Amino acid sequence: MKYAEVVVDWLKQMGYTHCFFVAGGNCMHLLDAVRSRMTCIPVVHEVAGGIAAEYFNEAQDDKKAFVIITAGPGVTNIVTAIGGAYLESRELLILGGQVKSSDLATGGLRQRGIQEICGIDIVGAICKTTAQVTAPIPRAEFEALVESGWTGKPGPVFIEMCLDAQGAPVDPQALEGGTPSVLDPPSPRTVSGEDAAAAIAEAIEGSERPIVLIGGGVSRETAAAVRPALREMGIPLQTTWNGADRLGVAEPLYVGRPNTWGQRGANLVLAQSDCIVALGSRLGLQQTGFNWQEFAPVGRVVQVDIDPAELDKGHPVVDVPLVADANDTLRALSTRRFGDYSEWLAYAREVAALPLNEPSNETAPGYISPFSFADDLSGICTPDDVIIPCSSGGANSVMMQALLQKEGQVIITDKGLASMGYGLAGAIGASLAWPDRRTVLVEGDGGFAQNLQELATVRVNDLNLKIFIFANEGYASIRSTQRNYFDGGYLGCDTRTGLGFPDWRALFQAFGITSVDLSEGWTGSTQFTDLWESDGPAAFVVPVDPEQTYLPKIASRVRPDGGMESNPLHNMSPELEPDVAARVMRYLG
Repeated sequence: MKYAEVVVDWLKQMGYTHCFFVAGGNCMHLLDAVRSRMTCIPVVHEVAGGIAAEYFNEAQDDKKAFVIITAGPGVTNIVTAIGGAYLESRELLILGGQVKSSDLATGGLRQRGIQEICGIDIVGAICKTTAQVTAPIPRAEFEALVESGWTGKPGPVFIEMCLDAQGAPVDPQALEGGTPSVLDPPSPRTVSGEDAAAAIAEAIEGSERPIVLIGGGVSRETAAAVRPALREMGIPLQTTWNGADRLGVAEPLYVGRPNTWGQRGANLVLAQSDCIVALGSRLGLQQTGFNWQEFAPVGRVVQVDIDPAELDKGHPVVDVPLVADANDTLRALSTRRFGDYSEWLAYAREVAALPLNEPSNETAPGYISPFSFADDLSGICTPDDVIIPCSSGGANSVMMQALLQKEGQVIITDKGLASMGYGLAGAIGASLAWPDRRTVLVEGDGGFAQNLQELATVRVNDLNLKIFIFANEGYASIRSTQRNYFDGGYLGCDTRTGLGFPDWRALFQAFGITSVDLSEGWTGSTQFTDLWESDGPAAFVVPVDPEQTYLPKIASRVRPDGGMESNPLHNMSPELEPDVAARVMRYLG
């Protein structure tokens, strides 16, 4: 057998079932090996393959996907996908082709082999593990490399395989030996879930207004398993964006998704808690607000994270840092019983019920309010739907502010890198992970344009994917920035300042995908309903006002020294009416 065939057999035994790829000469033996062993999904561009594999793996746990790329441009093209998975701490395995080991550049040469470029040097800083394989390595060593991507704090693994190593004839039995490398040893500060739960219980004891914030580090499986026990515990629950689908809005304990671009009510609830327990959230600046000094203004912060660096970064101030597995901790915590928090829960639910669509938002006639759209879409989506709210811009922030998620839905976004162009490729991966469920993509026209070539992948695979495009003639978030901070000095943010976009209906028709322009009352349209309920791909163009306002928001200002100063998370603009503020800011003084 060729070594490439042996490697792919190992991956099959490790649970990998799908391979995304762009064909190339320097990965030809790998491609030949997956051809008869995996479900192979060719994509048009490598970055789409990387994003699709990330979302495939994030969507469910029963099957795994990886990516094969060729040398040179294959590596440079996939860097954005690797960066996104790294910042979100998600598994992503990439097998990269490389020139023959004898053709590797040495002695200061820039290049010796055709298309040669050192992939591990390029992606090393944004991968959890990298390796260059110049000759066949034993099974134990190879599996340790792969497993490092999901053990401890997950992240991308890039294994670059020279062409002669891929094609080398090997005896599989001879490769069964070897000593596995310990690539991700636990921190000496790591404690068990039971010990972490005990420390949390001690922190909660005596508090009057505790909150448990569930992050993406808590799996859907764990959240579903402990939900009955959490209800008995009675402490209000919130989720981060990455943990958005761990709870439905109908959950009696659920009180919103706080975030810099989050829900005003949820932010106010979090700010009034006297004990915030963050499980599986790194509490980055998007979660705490840029003015992190005023995060948790009246409470203590307990943070559980597998990565001690996240606990030690200094923002926000963490009173009880715990290096532990969030899933083990939540399971242990759910068995404990605390005081009666029914009064606090009732108040938190009242505050969280503040309108998600700020009444002062302006939408010009002839356009659809994106907030109303999110509300309408929430109503027609079922618990079985897979929802992809792109990764940046107004389409992303509105969906994550206003989406009313149902228990059972899968919701995946990528906010760390916040790169445009993630939505379509991510939706492809999620749709292939759940072929029997409907996948719903909401993306801005600017982001969609960056990966629109993958409509070919959608059509060829006849995916049950419903695409909604916010057509606002440009980049809504950039336009807002230029309007707010530079007095409307617009440049490269819309069709009037240099951008160009296709005729969307003509574009979809070119790929053989039926599309419809939406208007007010769109959910009651027979034309829409027929496409929505169909099994194949369909696209819907949502006319969004280029001057649409996106409120509430965290207001920031430019200081005289050029720096930025932001309001705290709980002080969103516009200000609340005094009587409303008095009612929902009871504990903020």
